[in-house]
Amino acid sequence: MIIDMRTLDLIGCCRPLDGEALADEEADATARVFKTLADPARVKIVNLLAGGGEPVCACEFIPALGLTQATVSHHLKKLTDVGLLEREQRGKWAYFSLKPDALAQLANLVRIAEVV
Repeated sequence: MIIDMRTLDLIGCCRPLDGEALADEEADATARVFKTLADPARVKIVNLLAGGGEPVCACEFIPALGLTQATVSHHLKKLTDVGLLEREQRGKWAYFSLKPDALAQLANLVRIAEVV
């Protein structure tokens, strides 16, 4: 029996991927964001900032998270370094807000057609 493979219908597990793969640079940048957000305190910081429209003083995160000032500063620096937060110095206090495109960036990272 001779089978012409070109005429066979593809079964579900053998179909080629429909979407485009991320470029290496995009995959690396995305992995850095996920790695940064792998800490619950950082997720809470992003969540708190997403809920308000105004920049928040770093000191306000200390009671909200129940962490020390040094730990909060560490988390805020990580989020700023990865590009999710903006930092504004007002006298001796630093105020943080989500970058304008950060929410869109986060939404695009988790938008999976089968789930959404």
